[in-house]
Amino acid sequence: MVKPKKSKESADKGPGTLHVVATPIGNLEDITLRALRILDQVDLIASEDTRHTKKLLSRYDIRTPLLSYYKGKEVERAETILELLDQGDDVALVSDAGTPGISDPGAILVKMARANGFRVVPVPGPSALAAALSISGLTEAAYHFAGFLPAKQNQRKKYLEALVFYPAAIIFYESPHRILKTLADCRKILGDRQALIARELTKIHEEVLHGPLSEVHGVLAARPSIKGEFVVILAGAENEGKPEGKDLPQLLVWYKNQAGLSLSEAVKRIAADLGLNRSEVYKEALKVWEELEPG
Repeated sequence: MVKPKKSKESADKGPGTLHVVATPIGNLEDITLRALRILDQVDLIASEDTRHTKKLLSRYDIRTPLLSYYKGKEVERAETILELLDQGDDVALVSDAGTPGISDPGAILVKMARANGFRVVPVPGPSALAAALSISGLTEAAYHFAGFLPAKQNQRKKYLEALVFYPAAIIFYESPHRILKTLADCRKILGDRQALIARELTKIHEEVLHGPLSEVHGVLAARPSIKGEFVVILAGAENEGKPEGKDLPQLLVWYKNQAGLSLSEAVKRIAADLGLNRSEVYKEALKVWEELEPG
């Protein structure tokens, strides 16, 4: 176990404080003065990736001891940290990058610390979510943040299906090896919406793509390899004009022309919404689809 450094007043001080500290998501200059002071003054830093954190600390000549704190060891390490807090040690929690507890380890420790009566203090700063939002041009105040979408395709599709009619923007993180499949699922289920995709924010190879989902997907698909973490922002659903009630033909027309769904997806959605037999809806859909097809 890492032994935290002791301050001169440690024998006299009460319970320690847990500081939840935001760190740069790329550019190391994006650290706040307050964060640097806290990281230097605490007795211990609980870090998701100590190798990554060491680079930051070395840059600013901070020599505070580190304790590894990652997803697989959250509960076990949280108990260790609670013991240190009880002894009067102050602890800073940092993630690999950005703000702990937002799609990164931290929520379990924060919950346990608060339940045990310890003071928990946020030290705000960099966040990939906030950075992407700031350049999105969204004027609406509301949005849905999904963190990382489910890795399994079936679960991911079900999650997206629940958001088909959500009127506000949808924001989520995605990894490079799943980004193409996820964007394809988004287009199939949500339609060819406007999207903004930010890659490697604040880093040397920072990139922002925007346009219809089909367009940004095509740009990425044409590359021999895809690297970096992504923040994806999708426009909310445009539900104006959606037919009310159980007018099946009108609903089918709306789903095809406005929602941009495939025939099978539209049938599945309508059958579930109206409580109808899927085969009956499919027969009607074939007629409507044929009438709507050009030529």
